[in-house]
Amino acid sequence: MIKYLKLLAVALLAISSCTKAQEADFAFTNVNVITMENDQVLKDQTVLIKAGKITQIGEAKSINTSATKEVVDTQGKFLIPGLAEMHAHIPGNQNGTELAEETLFLHLSNGITLIRGMLGQPYHISLREQVEKGEVLGPKIYTSGPSFNNNTVTSAAQGANRVREQKDAGYDFLKLHPGLTRENFDAIIATANEIGIPYAGHVSTGVGIRRAIEAKYGSIDHIDGYLEGLVPASLDLDPDSNGFFGINFTEEAELSNLPELVQKTKEAGVWIVPTQAMMERWMGPSDPLDLAKDPEMKYIHPNTLNNWVSTKQNVLAQPTYNAEQALKFNEIRREILRQLHEAGVGILLGSDAPQVFNVPGFSIQREMDAMARSGMSAYEILKAGTVNPALYFGDETEYGILKVGLDASMVLLENNPLLNISNVSNPAGVMVKGKWISKEAIEERLRSIAEQYGH
Repeated sequence: MIKYLKLLAVALLAISSCTKAQEADFAFTNVNVITMENDQVLKDQTVLIKAGKITQIGEAKSINTSATKEVVDTQGKFLIPGLAEMHAHIPGNQNGTELAEETLFLHLSNGITLIRGMLGQPYHISLREQVEKGEVLGPKIYTSGPSFNNNTVTSAAQGANRVREQKDAGYDFLKLHPGLTRENFDAIIATANEIGIPYAGHVSTGVGIRRAIEAKYGSIDHIDGYLEGLVPASLDLDPDSNGFFGINFTEEAELSNLPELVQKTKEAGVWIVPTQAMMERWMGPSDPLDLAKDPEMKYIHPNTLNNWVSTKQNVLAQPTYNAEQALKFNEIRREILRQLHEAGVGILLGSDAPQVFNVPGFSIQREMDAMARSGMSAYEILKAGTVNPALYFGDETEYGILKVGLDASMVLLENNPLLNISNVSNPAGVMVKGKWISKEAIEERLRSIAEQYGH
């Protein structure tokens, strides 16, 4: 009997230790967790958050939440890490900061908890710090400096000086735009490598895709330069006659030249941000008046939307525009993305928002659809927006997966995104560094934004 009582006491002590309440600020209970460490779903879990970090993940029945300040019973919803928008544009503060803060919220409303601003200015550095301190609600920000292009860099010395100035100013990386000469490009790259600041963006025709890959861009965005790189050198085409991202060379592109470019990209460790949905909406034959009726357009200022319609109408009205060519152009781009991905080249989720008919946050959903149509699985698309950005920035010990000790930036989804990537478009709430934004709060703020634009 005494032996039995001792065993019972040990058992009760074990149960007590398992269910002892751990102090926490927030808890998700009865939640299916997709940690993104693999493609498995951990069913019926509880996740505890304290001071903006994940402190515990485990079976719901084994975690006591009685010492938790706020508990959300998810009733079987799905939790994933927060998403990244790796090609974003942050408004400036020329007319106040409201538009920038509104843009940041639009990203958050779609589960984006990290953005990479691709055309920076001094205000973005202070905004980055305000977000980090919790003074402004928004995703974590990485920002480039002002553009390097043919207007801002007219000599090798000027290019080198601008690199040093942007490094000293505190920008995270350099944004390369079209128009750079080979000499000026080489000076920029040499200086950037010397002082240790990454560079990313476009591929100038004077540089070419092979030199860009050799230079080891942090990322090549828009799959820029690849279509031109498929054109046989024997045709001796004028590289400056390539048109918008190479569309004029659509008929001359030979996919048999693609494996070489793919292999070079992989060996160089260059990441790719496709922005494929933007290309389809901008250069595809869709009627701009139909695009302007998309549900998310109500969150855009009418003047901006009218400009988007005019821009698209001008594209379609060009004498050289050919709908069949535009469709083939995007078909080739999807094949380039497919082969890059299948070869193991790192792919990053990015949509270029706000841009023509790309509403911040909502456009990332369209980009994920374009990735799916390019042959990527739902899990690989999620990796492009979670795990891969953390690897890209060298921050995999801070975010990118759901793990104890990492940032509590995550998205609660109504349905399993691994079964259908479109399920990411239906968030039940978003958490950014421990701050919970419920679905009701998201809908209320979105409704307010729409109303101010007359909807």
